[in-house]
Amino acid sequence: MTHNVPSRNWSYPTAIKFGVGRISELADHVKSVGLKAPLLVTDKALAPLPITAAALDVLEKAGLGRAVFSEVDPNPNEMNMAAGIAVYKAGKHDGVICFGGGSALDLGKMIALMANQKPKLSVWDLEDIDDWYTRADASKIAPVVAVPTTAGTGSEVGRAGVLTNSATHIKKIIFHPALMPKVTICDPALTVGMPKFITAGTGMDALAHCLEAYCSPFYHPLSQGIAVEGMRLVFENLPKAYKHPDDLEARAHMMSAAAMGAVAFQKGLGAIHSLSHPIGAIYNTHHGTTNAVVMPMVLDFNRKAVKDKLAAAAAYCGIKGGFKGFRSRIMDLRAELNIPETLTKLGVKNPDLDMLTKMALEDPTAGANPVKMTKKNTRALYEACM
Repeated sequence: MTHNVPSRNWSYPTAIKFGVGRISELADHVKSVGLKAPLLVTDKALAPLPITAAALDVLEKAGLGRAVFSEVDPNPNEMNMAAGIAVYKAGKHDGVICFGGGSALDLGKMIALMANQKPKLSVWDLEDIDDWYTRADASKIAPVVAVPTTAGTGSEVGRAGVLTNSATHIKKIIFHPALMPKVTICDPALTVGMPKFITAGTGMDALAHCLEAYCSPFYHPLSQGIAVEGMRLVFENLPKAYKHPDDLEARAHMMSAAAMGAVAFQKGLGAIHSLSHPIGAIYNTHHGTTNAVVMPMVLDFNRKAVKDKLAAAAAYCGIKGGFKGFRSRIMDLRAELNIPETLTKLGVKNPDLDMLTKMALEDPTAGANPVKMTKKNTRALYEACM
């Protein structure tokens, strides 16, 4: 594969090894953080694929074994975590390599977080609320090395993981500063084999992160600058990566946009995520695809508060027509990527809307939406998405 992708080392917000073919360095980076017996956590779909075998070959050749855990659901829960911890302890592992999309990255972090904590501490005690993270013994959290194989969630540069409670079907954000991966390898070649709908859904997730962070009313100018450039990269490169899966330049820019989205959303998210989290938990839909479905309706919902901001972003991204032009570009992008038009097409049913509304308002992302979300307007917003 010929390409013009630069190879760079970044330290923002963690050590990022960015470039084509850099998965070959995996063993060196694993050793550099002091690991001798890592557990590679991936998902069921990735486990049998050649890219996973190649990563395991690199580890085995360096004397680091080839231990894998792959019982990871698309929306991982505490049962997946318990199964992973059992494998981690049985193999006497000393750290985790998170290899895959958001599900594998999130679950790998949860295994690293909880494997060595006191038995009486529940993972739900570490939800991203106030300073709950201080309940964990930071010295017992295993080191994490992250290797994303999708370009969407940005979990490879984050200090949290999303875990679904299998009893309540509620997604919780579990946070600890020590969950930031010690090293992240961003190798665009690993994303070339993604199915088209995953390229589309994960790419729209990256866009949702940048868009919501940009529109959030909180003050964080560092995130603001990152968010607007992240949006530009998605608009320019996601259609290319979707149409030409082996376009390494487009894949590289999408990997950057994914990491940028996750850095930017320190500023906050909003209604796109508060609507989509409950749907993913109840219906097991793909998170990024769900974000893409509700995105235009949320733009309409927030229009008064974000009109001028999005006119500025549109101009920066080379989109004519201010807010209206920006919304049209989102609609065109959804059509290009074959995103379902409504939540009904994702299987959401009208009788569930009251329950979904309640869950959306309880989701921590609701508080950062530029327009205050209420029971009445959130229910109406769900109806507009049907």
